[in-house]
Amino acid sequence: MGQHPRGGVAGERGGKRAAVSESPLGRIYVLRHGQTEWSRDGRHTGRTDIPLTQQGEDQARTVGRLLDVLRGDGAPPLTVWCSPRRRARETAELAGLEPDAVREDLAEWDYGDYEGRTTPDIRREVPGWTVWTHALPGGETASEVAARVDCVLADARRELAHHDLVLVGHGHSGRVLIARYLGFAPASGIGFAFDPASVTVLGHERGVPRIDLLNAPGGLVEAPPPPADRD
Repeated sequence: MGQHPRGGVAGERGGKRAAVSESPLGRIYVLRHGQTEWSRDGRHTGRTDIPLTQQGEDQARTVGRLLDVLRGDGAPPLTVWCSPRRRARETAELAGLEPDAVREDLAEWDYGDYEGRTTPDIRREVPGWTVWTHALPGGETASEVAARVDCVLADARRELAHHDLVLVGHGHSGRVLIARYLGFAPASGIGFAFDPASVTVLGHERGVPRIDLLNAPGGLVEAPPPPADRD
């Protein structure tokens, strides 16, 4: 299981890993799925199971090559956990990753009644609304999302003694996971960018959790966002 053997750019690192950690523990590579029609248009996508766009498929292949570069040759064995949503599973496959486990606790935030709506649309009814600061009628609270990603991280800590770990998931829940890894409140996830088909690397410095790499390659290679008033 884990990562399929693949050539390409990994050898360009000369067998060296791109990021340096001073801990014997492995790293967690948090990978967000590629673009979908709804992520492109800014629509909140929780339970809805939609596929990647063509651009999202291309992004997934690219992020697989990036993961090879980041890990390099001679890295620890790799374990892959994936959200059950189609967009995450397609991203894993196209990135050359074979999930060892499909975990519901890696699913995206449940947006409840706001599923499929954009933030500008919701703000016509609730001025200043954000997922980080306001309620989601019929959906999850930040604490509920944090509780399930905490379970992922508890299991991850046991794996990291022997393996690197890839978590293939989503934007908002992934940002909560990053915050919880560092010991922050779930709403602190607002401070971490996490664009489609990006990788964040969670490592250690002498056993203390740290971010080794955030949101790579990130929105710098994305198309400009839609206008703010687009639904």
